[in-house]
Amino acid sequence: MSNIDQSSDPAASEPQSFIDRLRALLGTFRPQGSLRTDLMEVLDAAASGQAEEAGEFSPSESKMLRNILHLKEVGIGDIMVPRADIVAVHKDVPLGELMVTFANASHSRLVVYDDTLDDPVGMVHIRDLLAFMTGVLPGQREADVKTLNLASVDLSQSLNSAGLVRRLLYVPPSMPAVDLLISMQAARVHLALVIDEYGGTDGLVSIEDVVEEIVGEIEDEHDDEAALIKAQPDGSFLVDARTPLEEVTDVLGSSFAPAEVADEVDTLGGLVITLAARVPRIGEIIAMPGDYRIEVIDADPRRLKQLRILLPQDMAVSGKSAGGGSA
Repeated sequence: MSNIDQSSDPAASEPQSFIDRLRALLGTFRPQGSLRTDLMEVLDAAASGQAEEAGEFSPSESKMLRNILHLKEVGIGDIMVPRADIVAVHKDVPLGELMVTFANASHSRLVVYDDTLDDPVGMVHIRDLLAFMTGVLPGQREADVKTLNLASVDLSQSLNSAGLVRRLLYVPPSMPAVDLLISMQAARVHLALVIDEYGGTDGLVSIEDVVEEIVGEIEDEHDDEAALIKAQPDGSFLVDARTPLEEVTDVLGSSFAPAEVADEVDTLGGLVITLAARVPRIGEIIAMPGDYRIEVIDADPRRLKQLRILLPQDMAVSGKSAGGGSA
């Protein structure tokens, strides 16, 4: 009787690679296939309940995995804070004014510029400001309450002379979000200024903006909890112009925004500007498809801030919204 010596078979003795084991776990092993494609197929099948592997991932895990796989397709320009919304300070701003700006902005980091926002010089972190005011020296980890003397702090001293300006990253809007995340980790810099092709400032993106593309919205104790869409007693809706158009249609129904226009913009303000072909002034009323009207409540020459959605007359009388939703 002869025994088959499996040790003579290299394929039998060679340990499986990590990718092979992951493919086997996914149940879609194809020697020449793409691991990314395999994983997407399993996630799609799990979402429809057609895969035995559906129990391998919770719904939240499946969502994050899907977001990770799509992260390379997300450009920084898709997630950045637009230039008009950037809170920045001049390099020579007095420390007292800087404190007030931090308090009003509720940010931990602010962009610092020289002449205009198109001449950035870096950023300032609120921790550095607190360390300076409490007398913590570089390399010293803790402040000493016994020696704390805030009265000795010269609040008229400029930010630049205090030496609190740190560097930040400069990136193009086309840079994939996943590449920015890697760059931020390597440079230990969590803020990047988005620069256009002419060298001007286009927007701002933080590491939190990138992470939110994976895990969803991250809110902390300082985030504004005020609703972006507020139903009014007269049946209208008071809406922040930055409200995603998707949220508006969730309330008013898909008939609110025509698909051919909605595909080109992200926010309600963007929709109004697109339909008007300009930035409307305060008090103007813009006619919308479907007999909706939008009144401009607050704006400046560059952007819309607050809008009021006026329902079609018959809908306002009946007291019902197109989507049957409520704010």
